[in-house]
Amino acid sequence: MGSELRDFQECHAHSQNPCGHAQPLKDHLEGVADLAAKFASVFGAGEEARLVAALHDAGKLGEAFQQRLKGQSAAVDHWSPGAWAALQRFRNVAAAVAVQGHHQGLKEISKDALIRLDPTKWEQTHPDGPHLSVSDTMAMVESLTVAGLLPASSPHSVYGSSIQQTVSAMLDVRMLFSALVDADFLDTERHFKCGQARPQAPDLQPERALDEVLRHVQQLKSNTNADAAVLSAREELMKACLEAADQAPSAGVFTLTAPTGSGKTLAMLAFALKLAIRTGSRRLIFVLPYLSIIDQTAQVYRRILEPVFGHGYIIEHHSLMGTRAAETQEADSVDEKIRRERLLAENWDAPVIITTSVQFLESLFSNRPGACRKLHRIASSVVLFDEVQTLPVSLTVPSLKALSRLTAGYNTSIVLATATQPAFEALASAVQEDRNCGWQPVEITPPRLDLFNRLRRTSVRWPGQAAIGWDELAERLKAHPRVLCVVNLKRHACELVCRLREAGATGARHLSTNLCPAHRQKVLREVRQALENGRAECRLVSTQCVEAGVDLDFPVVFRAMGPMESIAQAAGRCNRNGLLGDGGVVEVFRPEDNAYPPGGYQQAAAVTETLLNRLGPDGLDLNDPELFRRYFRELYDLSRPESHCPDLQEAIKRQDFETVAREFRLIADDAINVLVPYDLEEFDRLCTEVEKTGLTATWLRRARPHSVSIFRPRPRDPILRYLKPVPVVKGGDSSEWFIYLEPDHYDRETDLGLVVPAESQVLIA
Repeated sequence: MGSELRDFQECHAHSQNPCGHAQPLKDHLEGVADLAAKFASVFGAGEEARLVAALHDAGKLGEAFQQRLKGQSAAVDHWSPGAWAALQRFRNVAAAVAVQGHHQGLKEISKDALIRLDPTKWEQTHPDGPHLSVSDTMAMVESLTVAGLLPASSPHSVYGSSIQQTVSAMLDVRMLFSALVDADFLDTERHFKCGQARPQAPDLQPERALDEVLRHVQQLKSNTNADAAVLSAREELMKACLEAADQAPSAGVFTLTAPTGSGKTLAMLAFALKLAIRTGSRRLIFVLPYLSIIDQTAQVYRRILEPVFGHGYIIEHHSLMGTRAAETQEADSVDEKIRRERLLAENWDAPVIITTSVQFLESLFSNRPGACRKLHRIASSVVLFDEVQTLPVSLTVPSLKALSRLTAGYNTSIVLATATQPAFEALASAVQEDRNCGWQPVEITPPRLDLFNRLRRTSVRWPGQAAIGWDELAERLKAHPRVLCVVNLKRHACELVCRLREAGATGARHLSTNLCPAHRQKVLREVRQALENGRAECRLVSTQCVEAGVDLDFPVVFRAMGPMESIAQAAGRCNRNGLLGDGGVVEVFRPEDNAYPPGGYQQAAAVTETLLNRLGPDGLDLNDPELFRRYFRELYDLSRPESHCPDLQEAIKRQDFETVAREFRLIADDAINVLVPYDLEEFDRLCTEVEKTGLTATWLRRARPHSVSIFRPRPRDPILRYLKPVPVVKGGDSSEWFIYLEPDHYDRETDLGLVVPAESQVLIA
């Protein structure tokens, strides 16, 4: 059943650290309570967080757990007694599920789920579960009360006393949970490091940071080859952003709609810093869809701010974090910098965070302690989404609900920046729910700037009904010495670049996710060098991975028919700096194999076709923001985002955190990571190392730039003969990481990347 209580003064929370000291339970509970209260006080839940912290390890008062610390007992559940006490003594649902989930993750808020915590029914509800550390929870509560760790009455709850059915209510629980698990991680880490303090993150210091940004902008004006009209538009956009920040509310939803090349990257940073000066925001969080954009943005921001504020002021949190530093610094400084950034990235303890849409949004819907521990840092921040049009339609409504709750309840401002602004306000009624403020954004860029017309750099030729063959398209590309062609599918890109080379075109390059990230970065560097040279020929055939945010400037761009925003993003790579006046040329074409990626992409392409048929070529002006509002409204009418993901919607109504976390995925779960033989020396080193050590965090960091993702093969797929599972640290094999065994299948010479034999074809994610 349960176990007897130990005297509080004799109980320990953790075993001996390297210095030979076990951690007293009272010290741990007090340490976690102080930290959690500090974290949650930012959003008015300090006292509730203190209660949760006091109860989270209360079950360690049980004799069974104390014996477990000595290795003398079987598995012990030490969290359920505190969760039941939160429910019975304090009538606090949020505290109960937070305590219950602080090791294994948030579960479910339902009467049936909560009643299973009852220690008097433990053997019936958990017949095969771990031993319960404490059965007399009231005696446990009394012991904590005597020790001065529990309040006399229940503090105000972020969740409330009745079961809710909303995204916003679940986010409130996660924010409280975040304060608890981060405090628990930090106090435990401090014990096992013998009291050694973590590196301290600097303060934001927005006034000083803004001065540096504006100084950098002035330097750019004298060192750029951009057209005078472009420079004027960038200056006015910057001024408008600073003025808007002066007039903005302390927390709100904003849109920043500005064309490619208008200086949006620096303007949004300036807006956020100016807003932080006025509102006291603690940090800036930049959320970007692709690693290529993150790399560019991080380099710009680091170049401006790191010389003044040092390492730890900006951290990147994504799958390739640390690799950029490793390419540019000496080994000793790299190790220390990466170690520091990895520590701070665990809980976003830095003034400026640069992360991915996947990392940010999936964390808002996660149930796991590791993913949730950073969430409390979002409170009182400015969160800026760049290229927001990449948000999947299927997850738009729940995402906007969560962002709206951050604004309404956590003093957080949200900025959505793009040249092709989605009409999210059309979804306002679907987004509105109890505790959030719906979706009524304020546009930062005033219409009087007329940026899209002023920065009109291209003319767009829309296709007729006839399709064009690959050979004919290759000949047309060959006629241009510097040209970009963007297609919808990877097999189209491979086919076209091969036809281009067969036609004798020099400087033909290929870019897609068939190439590992390190290979893509190499190709982009070489393309930029060729374009800067001015005389070298450069014909780049790419998938959509080149569109959003990649800083390339071609005089001519071809784009396969597709979603309107994708065509506009491709056009943004044409005459980017305005050196040709308005003479850039964008040609939209229909390939002979007019296939699309499945799902939302195909629906979006259909809306583009509909508008082309209805409005004609003259009616599709990519420089008209109103066209995109109309396009997105029609896309939402067709796809009905509020009806997507029924399993996710039902899980939200059930307040089922595990299922919500599983169903909310920006990238499909059915993909595996494959280490590919791009850099053969590094490939051999990684293979040798992982055979000795198994799958480790250090190995993953080094392997990600040399890997591609493929959709998980079926059991009898021929490609499995080329895949070897990576061994894990504690024995067995990984089901997520594999080594590609045939070096000849990775094309390094002509940059086609992973080319799997026809009989083994799989879809590369």
